[in-house]
Amino acid sequence: MNVNELIAMAWSDEVTFTDIEREFGLKEPEVKRVMQKNLKPGSYRLWRKRVRWIKEKKKKSQEV
Repeated sequence: MNVNELIAMAWSDEVTFTDIEREFGLKEPEVKRVMQKNLKPGSYRLWRKRVRWIKEKKKKSQEV
């Protein structure tokens, strides 16, 4: 597994956890563990905040 590619995909606004699972065979909790292990603590917190924001944004756009 190419960790750098996984991290790049996880940071992308266009890539979902489903896409990552298809590519790497990792479910959301496993992706979170890889990110936490390989990012600085502040970067990991920023990424988690971003993921939550993107999920909320997509959820709202589907409701409209």
